[in-house]
Amino acid sequence: MNDLPQSMIPRAEELIVRKDWNGLKDYLLRMEPPDAADLLERLEPENALLVFRLLPPDRAGEVFSELEPPAQEDLIRKMTATRARAVILELPPDERTEFFEDIPSFLVRKLVYLLPAGERKEALELLGYPEESVGRLMTPDYVALRPDWTVEESFRHLRRFGRDAETLNVLYVTDENGLLIDDIPIHRLILAEPDERVERLMDRTFFSLDAYADQEEAVRLMDRYDLAALPVVDRRGVLLGIVTIDDVLDVAQEEFTEDVERKSAITPLGLNYTLASSGVLYRKRIVWLVLLALTGFLSASVISAFEDTLSRWLALAFFIPILIGSGGNTGSQSATLIIRALALGDLTLDKWWGVLKKELRVGLFLGLTLGGILCLFGFFWVEGPAIGLIIGLSMVLVVLWANLVGSILPIILFKLRLDPAVVSSPLITTLVDATGLVIYFLIAQAVFRVLH
Repeated sequence: MNDLPQSMIPRAEELIVRKDWNGLKDYLLRMEPPDAADLLERLEPENALLVFRLLPPDRAGEVFSELEPPAQEDLIRKMTATRARAVILELPPDERTEFFEDIPSFLVRKLVYLLPAGERKEALELLGYPEESVGRLMTPDYVALRPDWTVEESFRHLRRFGRDAETLNVLYVTDENGLLIDDIPIHRLILAEPDERVERLMDRTFFSLDAYADQEEAVRLMDRYDLAALPVVDRRGVLLGIVTIDDVLDVAQEEFTEDVERKSAITPLGLNYTLASSGVLYRKRIVWLVLLALTGFLSASVISAFEDTLSRWLALAFFIPILIGSGGNTGSQSATLIIRALALGDLTLDKWWGVLKKELRVGLFLGLTLGGILCLFGFFWVEGPAIGLIIGLSMVLVVLWANLVGSILPIILFKLRLDPAVVSSPLITTLVDATGLVIYFLIAQAVFRVLH
């Protein structure tokens, strides 16, 4: 939710109780669409529907697009067919597609066939693209010019068809077959002479995306090249639509939220926390927690297997939390850096050897630093060199190993076309805990044999 002033809710409820519909309508129209959407979500369901009905169709579409999917579905179920059709028609095609993705299929079928033939065909075409593809994100509302038009002819076309365009910052040039030739910033058209041809304004340098490309590719391109819009083409290069920066920002926010949730061993919620019920939160968290608890038995099994070693040197038990904690933290740090670099396109698979060499050096330096500190601590704490030597060597190897696991595992998953974000901190920590204990006790056994 946004920071909606709490005074707005009692004010709206007061107007409802007084049945001051004109006052309530004026009150809503003075609010920005995101604030009006927040207000609707905080009202009782019956009051929310009552308030929503007061909005004119164009404003209702703006407010509806700002609602969370569960609130959208609840409202649309309670509307008459006529009102539902009016609201859906006011949504931009890309937002309409996003809404259809989030509601049950039977309701999609019902709503799609309420649309006029042209909008129905458009909606079905957009829904035909895979989930998370750019095709689901694009809007077909753009302005295209022809290279042989003059600037004056282009402006006549712009005045005629530009009102429904998603953006006019960039205009697109296509040939008679619809093939994308170039994109032109509108300021270039404004500054040109009226009789100058569009082709004279072209530099034939542009970026485009295939409709089947992943939405994250749009995020990466727009971020890298500071683009406000991207044309979407089919395999032949025919212009199908555009993706704008506001849609891409939504995708970036959703992807970031999912990555954060996965790193914390939570199945992505897919909606705002405040709208998630206790049952949803339980289901999204319990599976990972059970799996991590089961893998935690690995650490217990390792300790049990080296019970004799531990009984000979009880002081070793004191350092177990420090050792495995340092390993888990090191692996999580490394994984976070690599996953973020992969997401931003800064790191590619062909650079894996460079990553391995760099992380070996970093892991060694980290291990030597922590190992040296722990070696001195162990030496003075137990007043003998043996424990200090065991702790120091173990820390060097555990940190080095954890650093490699945290950096290479995301690259392997990325190569296998799996989401590297699933390499969450708890999973890496659990893996490093078990292997770190094995390293620790093997070194302890080796030192014990040398001394005895």
